[in-house]
Amino acid sequence: MFKLDQRILSHVDFVLLLMLVPLILISGLLIHEIHPVLSQKHFVYVSIGILAFLLFFFIPIRKFIWLVPILYWVSIALLILVEFIGVTKLGAKRWIELPLLHTTIQPSEIIKPAFILMMAYLIAKMPPPKDGYNWAAFGKLSFYILLPFFLIAKEPDLGTATVLMLLGFGILFVVGVHWKIWIWLLLVVGIGAPTLGYTLLHDYQKQRIIDFVSEKPSYHVKQSIIAIGSGGFLGNTKEQATQTQMKFLPIASSDFIFAYFVERFGFLGALTLIVWYALIVVHLFSISTWLTEDYFIRVMSLGLSFLIFIYMSVNIAMTIGLAPVVGVPLPMFSYGGTSFVIFMILFGILQNLLAFRFNFMYDTINKISDK
Repeated sequence: MFKLDQRILSHVDFVLLLMLVPLILISGLLIHEIHPVLSQKHFVYVSIGILAFLLFFFIPIRKFIWLVPILYWVSIALLILVEFIGVTKLGAKRWIELPLLHTTIQPSEIIKPAFILMMAYLIAKMPPPKDGYNWAAFGKLSFYILLPFFLIAKEPDLGTATVLMLLGFGILFVVGVHWKIWIWLLLVVGIGAPTLGYTLLHDYQKQRIIDFVSEKPSYHVKQSIIAIGSGGFLGNTKEQATQTQMKFLPIASSDFIFAYFVERFGFLGALTLIVWYALIVVHLFSISTWLTEDYFIRVMSLGLSFLIFIYMSVNIAMTIGLAPVVGVPLPMFSYGGTSFVIFMILFGILQNLLAFRFNFMYDTINKISDK
């Protein structure tokens, strides 16, 4: 009979799991209020995400560490294939169609777990010295960060590409790189990035920047700000949330779900949600501070912490007009199957590394399951 050993359960981070439950439940409620049909699909996505979490929790990941580079390069190959056989939607070629299943996959989302695992793999194989990585080691690690960045930016999906780049270099910043390297990089980026970056942008991306710096916000942002303002201090009932119910607020269930949340629960609700995300980020970051010798756990927890912080910050700033409008979802909250499942996979991997961080635990669970 299959039974988990108490020693394994004692290392599961139940606090983190409990912190995710309110996000999933409230998100489901809001999506149902906005669009009941979408809520049914969202329930399916949540179910798939939970199954994915359980699958990756029970896979003996540490015994298959050697597969990590293969997963990374398969993900890179999929990004390259997008250029040749990719499906174009809304002016961007980001998807690959699966013929027999009549559906599409988005390699730029699939690469996220492989990317973080690859960073963990490389850093574990080559731990930083006391003074931090030198130029040679930093250059090697930067290659694995910049390769997917350029492939995804070319689709074009500059939002996701930038998130991955910030994620990778954020991990290196915390793990340890010699301070002189950061000084040189800041000088180079500060001087060259504004001009070079703008020349490489597509027309619609330049338009988003123009909309952002203009005196009047774009239609999407204007309606989002109205929805947020109408929420007041304590929010409105579903019927009183007219900005969303009357379809003035665009993409209310995904990119602008924060605006609807504030329209329903007001300033107090917005503050609570932001604090809740901050607690999750701090909790994940704290894991990396007390398990400093296990670089796989450290990098996974740092990666999840940065990913949630970047997505949450950009999404909320976008809805209130403090950042250009990009397709960045609110983590574990916005409608969207791929994003939710990817986050659940990442949480499943982290919980696996935490619960089974002593090798004998894999042998224990196998012996119990055989009885």
